[in-house]
Amino acid sequence: MKPAQKDAYTLILEAIDHGGFKPGDRLVESELAERFGMSRTPIREALQRLETQSLLTRDGRSLIVSSLDHNQLAELYVVRTELEALAARLAARHATDEEMRVLRDMVEADRAHLGDPSALARANRRFHKQIHLASHNRFLVQQLDMVHRSMALMASTSLAAVGRDEVALAEHDAIVRAIEARDEDKAGQALRDHISKAFVTRLKLDSGGVSSVE
Repeated sequence: MKPAQKDAYTLILEAIDHGGFKPGDRLVESELAERFGMSRTPIREALQRLETQSLLTRDGRSLIVSSLDHNQLAELYVVRTELEALAARLAARHATDEEMRVLRDMVEADRAHLGDPSALARANRRFHKQIHLASHNRFLVQQLDMVHRSMALMASTSLAAVGRDEVALAEHDAIVRAIEARDEDKAGQALRDHISKAFVTRLKLDSGGVSSVE
């Protein structure tokens, strides 16, 4: 069976999410059409949609990838913390044995990515997405998808900070252990602590307070 072809919106969003387009980059309709091998009409519609979602910002007649200032970053982390903690609580309540097995396997497999911030960042997104799905609440998953789209506007990952990768993986392990134990309070708190520490690391990175790997 031939895999479904990705639309223009998904292709541009993934390029932003994976660092192909960074905050401040100008997106040109004709260049995107050539890059993705499609007509300019779906590209134009995708750009309009991304602008509506505040992922792109108007700069005169051009559109550029948005960036987050300090206040926007703080606001985003407040929302993310609460929603992620709720997802972990619900996952502890509703996750199937198979979903818990997948989470455990992810933690074990991600050890191979230590020292590779880009690979670990991709694995981190998959891990959190799996927790969202294990919550078995479609409306919560939709809201978290919106939050994580905005997270793509960060120019770097907090996992690039020296030593953060091993600590983050230990935090993932604690989250999974709480979910496996069906301990809703502990799972929610473990996820909350994980996001809080990631936010502190990001603030230090942005201020030059900690070093990052090359």
